[in-house]
Amino acid sequence: MTRKMKPRVLVFLALCVALNLVGGNLALLLRLPVYLDTLGTILAAACLGPWAGMLVGLTGSLVTGLTTDLFSLYYLPVQLIVGLTAGLVYRYRPQAQAKNVWWRALAISLPGTLVSTLITVLLFNGITSSGSSLLVQLLAGLGLGKTAAVFIVQVGTDYLDRVIGVAFVAAVYRVVTTRLAVHN
Repeated sequence: MTRKMKPRVLVFLALCVALNLVGGNLALLLRLPVYLDTLGTILAAACLGPWAGMLVGLTGSLVTGLTTDLFSLYYLPVQLIVGLTAGLVYRYRPQAQAKNVWWRALAISLPGTLVSTLITVLLFNGITSSGSSLLVQLLAGLGLGKTAAVFIVQVGTDYLDRVIGVAFVAAVYRVVTTRLAVHN
């Protein structure tokens, strides 16, 4: 038996995908050392669970990869991991409170960081379209090995990116869940 999705939930998911697209393209355009392409993924996962987060991450990566940033396709597994992890983190304590931002961001960022480091090193030799590539080049130029440089930069930038995402969710969570009338 399949469950029919309500139109307001579909609209919310579409808005989350748009949030990923706008955030990711803004970060790319400004060459920011963060990505901002998981804001919608984390929001969807927090409000509707892991599958919604993964669906938003998948859709956002496909659209971005096919329109503005080809690298986004290669990092699609990271979006799936962020959606899954965020959904699990928010599943047991769905109230998004500002005091929990730091540990939630850490729990959400670490699994994706490991995967994104592998992708960056193995597929792109440490250089991508992101502004964080400048930091990788700087550390490598100072004598740090490529893999270590990528990992250090990924840990910092991914964590900062997820702090922004989790703080964003903390700011809008109650409004969104009240409007959607969804209980995890």
